[in-house]
Amino acid sequence: MAGNGDEYVYDEVTGEWLPASEMAAKAAEENAVRDATGNVLADGDAVTLIKDLKVKGAGQTLKQGTVIRSIRLTDNPEEIDCRHDTIKGLVLRTEFVRKKN
Repeated sequence: MAGNGDEYVYDEVTGEWLPASEMAAKAAEENAVRDATGNVLADGDAVTLIKDLKVKGAGQTLKQGTVIRSIRLTDNPEEIDCRHDTIKGLVLRTEFVRKKN
């Protein structure tokens, strides 16, 4: 064991002992919220709709290309909380959005 004080954790997938900090980073990467193209999303990001979406209960359709700003991540990695001018409490599935650069 290295003398730097880092704890080691056994990785069952690789069969190796890895630093705990490396295992934590690996777990965070695996649990990251991703858009339809695999980009990692974070709170405050802007996203673009990749298809027209009918909004249940609002009686309107959000068109492909609509930009949604300042998203918030939820407990579900497949959903994001959004704000739109005309729709309150909008939740979108990550499979229908792409991160805006």
